[in-house]
Amino acid sequence: MNRLQDRVAVVTGAGSGIGLATAHRLAQEGARVVCADYDEAAGTSAAEAVGGRFVAVDVTSDSQVAALFADTYDTFGRIDISFHNAGISPPDDDSILQTRLDAWERVQLVNLTSVFLCCKHVLPYMQKQGSGSIINTASFVAVMGAATSQISYTASKGGVLAMSRELGVQFAREGIRVNALCPGPVNTPLLKELFAADPERAARRLVHVPLGRFAEPSEIAAAVAFLASDDSSFMTASTFLVDGGISGAYVTPL
Repeated sequence: MNRLQDRVAVVTGAGSGIGLATAHRLAQEGARVVCADYDEAAGTSAAEAVGGRFVAVDVTSDSQVAALFADTYDTFGRIDISFHNAGISPPDDDSILQTRLDAWERVQLVNLTSVFLCCKHVLPYMQKQGSGSIINTASFVAVMGAATSQISYTASKGGVLAMSRELGVQFAREGIRVNALCPGPVNTPLLKELFAADPERAARRLVHVPLGRFAEPSEIAAAVAFLASDDSSFMTASTFLVDGGISGAYVTPL
């Protein structure tokens, strides 16, 4: 399929996991992809693999995020798709009773403030051309509660969901769509690192997935490609769940 032929896409956190899989999928669909990442080696490798452009960026820096979109626009003359995916889930973000303020603030900065900055700086370019699709990575935890909490991560993804909904409404009449992608647990290095030290914690989560497994990054990338394309042209301000049925389950199959 070539649903994104010649469109220009920015992907943050493109060096690994969902971001890397999405960079590949968008390129396969015909897009010219700008791979943005803090890790220069991983970002460069991703860009080379998809025939794209690498831009080093700290997504928590206002000036660096502004420079990312200015560079993209100066290079290609437009920005059609912006996938704001960079995020962290560190082990010191735990129950509210254990999580320290510094851990709370670090997660909020990377997971929520970065999305605010990316939206703030890409929107003027999309306004100029009268079109665009913004996809912000939230999570299924933004719509559910968990007894095995990562309190700042959960709160940050709730913020992404609410912000995406508001922006989707605010800019709809200008031809700009904003949607929140809410994945379930995904088989990425981030998840593996989180659960490697605590297999019991992983098992407690897996039992709640009706499909009986974690998602693969390519499956989430397929959802991003749909939200980026005209196939989703009547979708904005949506909570787009790709969670293996978690959010719909009361009990799961034996």
